[in-house]
Order: sequence, then C-alpha cells, then structure tokens
Amino acid sequence: MSRLPSLHPLTAAVTVAVLIGSTSAMAQPARRAASPVTRDQVEAMQRQLADQQQMLENLRKALGEQDARYRELLQAVEEQRKQQESAVARQREQEAAQQQQRVAAETPRTVQIGTAPSQPETTMTVPQLFEQPGVLTPKGGVIIEPSLQYGYSSNNRAALVGYTVIPALLIGLIDVREVRRHTTTAAMTVRYGLTDRFEIEGRVPYVYRTDSTVSREILTGTATERAFTADGRGIGDVEVTARYQLTDGGVNRPYLIGSLRFKSRTGTDPFEVTTDCVTRCVANTTGTGQPLELATGSGFYTLQPGLTWLYPSDPAVFFGSFTFGYNFKRTGVSRTVLGGEREFIGDVQPGHVLGFNIGMGLALNDRSSFSIGVDLASIGRTKQNGTVVAGSVRTQLATLLLGYSYRYDPKRLINISVGAGLTRDTPDLTLTLRVPFSL
Repeated sequence: MSRLPSLHPLTAAVTVAVLIGSTSAMAQPARRAASPVTRDQVEAMQRQLADQQQMLENLRKALGEQDARYRELLQAVEEQRKQQESAVARQREQEAAQQQQRVAAETPRTVQIGTAPSQPETTMTVPQLFEQPGVLTPKGGVIIEPSLQYGYSSNNRAALVGYTVIPALLIGLIDVREVRRHTTTAAMTVRYGLTDRFEIEGRVPYVYRTDSTVSREILTGTATERAFTADGRGIGDVEVTARYQLTDGGVNRPYLIGSLRFKSRTGTDPFEVTTDCVTRCVANTTGTGQPLELATGSGFYTLQPGLTWLYPSDPAVFFGSFTFGYNFKRTGVSRTVLGGEREFIGDVQPGHVLGFNIGMGLALNDRSSFSIGVDLASIGRTKQNGTVVAGSVRTQLATLLLGYSYRYDPKRLINISVGAGLTRDTPDLTLTLRVPFSL
C-alpha cells in the first residue's frame, strides 16, 4: 500500500477506510482458528477476500480517475486565470495606445500642420506664411531653407509746387510721378537645434531691385515726361535669430515661443548710393532727386524681440505673433549726390516697428495643408537731429496671405505663399517659395 501515488485527500480517506474493513474481515477467521473449520469455509473466506481485493482495486481505479479529473480541473482553472490576466493586460495596452493616440491628435503635426511635431523631427508642421517659422528644430538637427521672394508695388504721386490765387487757380508746377518697383530676394537660411526647446538661425539674402519712374524734372518748365530707371543688386542685411520654446502646449493650452532677431547693415544702405540732385542739393544742380543706384539694405541696425503662439485644434492649427523692431540711431550721416559731392544730413533715427500677425493652417491630408493669415505692421515717424522729419508720417502696412504646404518626402517640404497688399504703402503683390529640408 505504501507504493500508491499521492492522491487527493478525499481519495486517501476512502482508501484507509477500505483497508480497515479488509483487516477486520481477515481478523475474524483468525479468532475462529481455535475452532475447526471445514475446507468449504476456507474456500468461502478466500473467495470473500478475493472479492474484497477486487473491490479495493476498483475503488483505487475510480479514485485514480477522480484524481486525474481533479488535476485536469485545476489545470483548466489555471489556464482560465492566465487567459483572464492576458485579456486584462491586452485591454490595458489598448487603453494606453488609445490615450497616446488622443494625445497625438491634440498636438500639432511636424509639420510640425502636415505630419505629426513631427515636432521634434519637427513634430508640428505649420504652414509657413510669415518670416518666423512655427516649429523649432530638434536637438542636433539642421534645417536648410532656400527661398525666393518677388515683390511688386506701384505708386502714383502728384506734387503741387506754386501758390493758389483762388481755390480753382494754381500758379506754379504740378509734378506727377508714377513709380513701379520690382524686388527679388533670394535667401539661404540655416537653423540648428541646440536643444529640443532652443534653436539658432542665420539668414543671408541676395537682393535685386529695379525702380521705374515716369516723371517730369521738378522745378523746371519742361512739358516732356521722362522715364528714369534705377537698379541695385548685392548682399542684403544678414540676420541672426534665436528662439526658445517657453511652454509645453496641450489641451486648451497654446505653445509659446520667444524669439530675438538681430539685423545687421551688411547691405548697401541708402546713404552710400549716389542721388541725383534737385536745386536744393549742395551742388546746386537740377535733377530728379532719385537715387541712381538702389540700396539693398536698410542702413540701420535692428533688434526685434517677439512672441509666437501656436494653438492646435485638429485638424487645424491657429498661430500668430507679436513683434517690436527697435531701429538704432545713426549719427553723422551724409549722402553722396551727383558730382561726387557729400550732403550732410546729421543724426537719423528711423521709426520703430510694431508688428502683429495671425493665421490658421488646415491639414488637407497627411502630406498637404492650406493656410491663410494677415500680417500687420505700424512704422513710426523718422527723426532727424532729434526732430521729427516734416514729411514723415506713421505708416501702416497690411498684407493678406494665402499659403500651401506639401511634404515631398519625410525630409523635404515645399511652401508657397502669395500676399496682397491691403494699404497703399504695402507692396501690391508678394510671391514666396520656400523649400526647407533637414540633414
């Protein structure tokens, strides 16, 4: 009996009971050994013992089968428990994946408005309408952006030189000028991400300008109109910009990016080019008063802090910025007039520029997006020798911009925008092509 395998406790109890019963049955013949027994009685007892042994064997088999079924039941319960745990784990993974998808849907796409943040590779893709991009370069990343911009503007001006006898009669000269200006700027911009939240940028432009003016020489009695054409070409004002992401956007929270731009005066400034004289010039000659060569730079250093905001609302992204451009004063300025003479101007302080723009980008699919925005700027009055120039007024600029962005491949974008001037002082038409790509 000691060779029996370990059984369920119920099985062991039944086995012990059977053995005890068998032992009692065998003990009865022993007590009767003192009395003579017949052979038939012995055979009957042997048959009874054999029957009991057979019964015991049957019980052992039945208990073995029950124990096997019990073990199978335990194994089935264990497998069911593992399946439930696996199902719970899968459900948690699905919930986590859905949560990540919701978070990804709430964040802007790199382009960052076309493909997603990709901010960082730039995960948020914002169609670039304005000069400043909407997405920072990831740490260690380099983005090179060649661009080409064309601007056209026209202006008609009538100047009255004389005196009025009666309101309907003017004695003197009328100077009517029609000016057509074409400006083409090719630029190379390089951005480098120092961290995931901080980048620096350098921009080198090459400018080609042409001005065509139809006018009469003022302060003379000629009745013949003349066309004056001037152009200029060369390196423009080189710019350096730093940007830092101030906040992490999310649900109902915008991304805020601070920037600081410095513009040099590497281009040819308006005081270096030769200007045709009128009678008020120091050379006392008569001319158009127009520059014979056009400047490619502003002639002043500029420092421009700014704040850009991005608010993702899938499938759109709203964006805009506030900027303030401080123009540094120049002292002891002189300009060159016809004949090589120098005309002293003095100290010149150009007006500061307050800028604001706002726009919206809409993702059309995973590769392309459309954007619309408006760019506003207010330029202050110019001062000469501490006094506001008499003919200087505050200038208001406003441009309506439409843009389209297409992701050619994971590393290259194509941005096209067209701008229409909304005020008389704003260029009538602006076309811009940008092709940024990452290394």
